[in-house]
Amino acid sequence: MSSWTTWFAEQRAAREDAGLQRTLRPRAVDEDVIDLANNDYLGLSCDPAVRRAAAGAALRWGAGAGASRLVTGTTALHAELERELAEFTGREAALVFSTGYHANLSAVTALANKQSLIVSDAHVHASLIDAARLSRAAIEVVPHNDVAAVRTALGAAGGRRALVLTESVFSVLGDAAPLADLAAVCAEHDALLVVDEAHGLGVVGDGGRGSVHAQGMADHPHVVMTATLSKSLGAMGGAVLGSAVLVDHLVNRARPFIFDTGLAPAPTAAALAALRCLREHPARPSGIHERGAELADRLGVPRSAGAVLSVPMPSPQVAVAAQAAALAAGVRVGCFRPPSVPDGISRLRITTHAGLDDARWEHSVDALVRVVKEHRRWP
Repeated sequence: MSSWTTWFAEQRAAREDAGLQRTLRPRAVDEDVIDLANNDYLGLSCDPAVRRAAAGAALRWGAGAGASRLVTGTTALHAELERELAEFTGREAALVFSTGYHANLSAVTALANKQSLIVSDAHVHASLIDAARLSRAAIEVVPHNDVAAVRTALGAAGGRRALVLTESVFSVLGDAAPLADLAAVCAEHDALLVVDEAHGLGVVGDGGRGSVHAQGMADHPHVVMTATLSKSLGAMGGAVLGSAVLVDHLVNRARPFIFDTGLAPAPTAAALAALRCLREHPARPSGIHERGAELADRLGVPRSAGAVLSVPMPSPQVAVAAQAAALAAGVRVGCFRPPSVPDGISRLRITTHAGLDDARWEHSVDALVRVVKEHRRWP
């Protein structure tokens, strides 16, 4: 037995003892489970128009983009999606990536280097954390949603080019960032505010245009927006949105864009069709907030600013048991445990879905109320 085999076994044993072992569980296409763990908030992934668009693009363009976007991987579909994303969010330009992870990596690493300062909210997504580390910039992590701490950090930048990293709606707790205050502080110090709208686009604001647009900052010169196409738009991919000069810079300097194969035609067309569905049905996001408020009140937890409802559990083991009990009742929910949770508190992570019919939603609410009540009394 090699030392590596021994090390792997020790690592797994430690995870199991702490209740942190994770396992891949393939799901069947026809399983009879109400899925409140996925991020398809509007139900657009299975919308007939979105499915047809994906299938048609695959038949017309092929299975893959064929190359990086700077070679031959940019199609007319990419350009059309970028135009409509920019128009929808009120930004000047957009650039589409193969994943939202790549979008965040690109935005940060192309804008910061070892002579820069990055001020990062303590609760930002792992993609922004990794991006900050890869940039080689000096990093200062500030307490969650602490505008005063951001101001202090930027005041000590000493002339360095500075970025502030935040999410519009945070992916674990579901709370909102004070974007207007953060943007004002960034403007004072000529810093850029990078806002990850992964959980805001399609959920927050007029017709789901996102938090940046909702707070009147669509044309703010100190705000850069990133987003994913795999949540409310139900497809795959990511985007950075901002000025035309920003996009030009990313095309020329962002390594995760330059050296990655372009987003495949099928998800590109699917995201475009989903965006058009959202524009045609601007009231659809309101269902997320109505259902989220109902479930939060029934569970006795704070309401979410977006579609993510966070339900704290006493321990990782109890969180896993509660997740299993919900699944046994026909409802799948997320289970977040350290190190995936920024505050170290294990929790159920439930997403509210505007696309679910009323009967299945009511069953889900009743089942989750029962499961959470039982497991909060866990000894």
